[in-house]
Amino acid sequence: MLRRTFLILPGIGGCIERSLWNQGVRDWDDFTSAKKLNGISGNRKQRLDSHLGEAANFLDNGETSYFSRLLPSREHWRVYDETKGQATCLDIETDGLGAGARVTVVGIYRKGRSTILVRGQDLTRENLNAALHGSRLLITFNGSSFDLPMLEREFPFLIPRVPHFDLRHGCARVGFHGGLKSIEKQMGMKRGQELEYVTGEQAVYLWYAWERRGNVNALNLLKRYNEEDTKNLAPIAERINQMLVAKTLGTDDTNA
Repeated sequence: MLRRTFLILPGIGGCIERSLWNQGVRDWDDFTSAKKLNGISGNRKQRLDSHLGEAANFLDNGETSYFSRLLPSREHWRVYDETKGQATCLDIETDGLGAGARVTVVGIYRKGRSTILVRGQDLTRENLNAALHGSRLLITFNGSSFDLPMLEREFPFLIPRVPHFDLRHGCARVGFHGGLKSIEKQMGMKRGQELEYVTGEQAVYLWYAWERRGNVNALNLLKRYNEEDTKNLAPIAERINQMLVAKTLGTDDTNA
């Protein structure tokens, strides 16, 4: 989808992008190889060709921060197909929701592997930086409003400035509403019995059971809960991306 995206070009909005698609300009190669495009002068096209060449170089080099600056935040999902092999699913737990809340657990799922970092054990700036290193895309659920600002507050300037696919907003655009667990059920996903009824509020109690009473079982359950949250982002992102592509391009081969 990214190579079919023209929103990264100066002065190109959604209407012009759709006009290009309707003209049969399917991707960057079609654009640069076209001798003439309706609504775009020859001189302007030369400048835009240069921009697309630059974009292709950045993409080939894996420098996706380039696109996070150019794409509207709601369109960051468009980098998914090009970067999913190096995408990082991220989810955090905290000890509350107030102004003084602390990050207690950070879960990271990438390339089929989970990393769970726990406050007071291995949740350090160095370990978090190592776990996030090489990320080309961040995938969260409601991370724009919660996870990323919380992490930024405790670990300033550590979150990579790469595109961010926030599934809460992506799901809403294709008709899935509610929290993460509600959407999992709408998609037919099931959790293990031990985790099925654990909620975000209960995750706070599990943390305090560990921090104040040393309840190892509570900590282990919290870590499994966080890992399940994080791993489940991957199949949801795959499905939502397919649906967003179909919706954006006006096709109907992907259904909710």
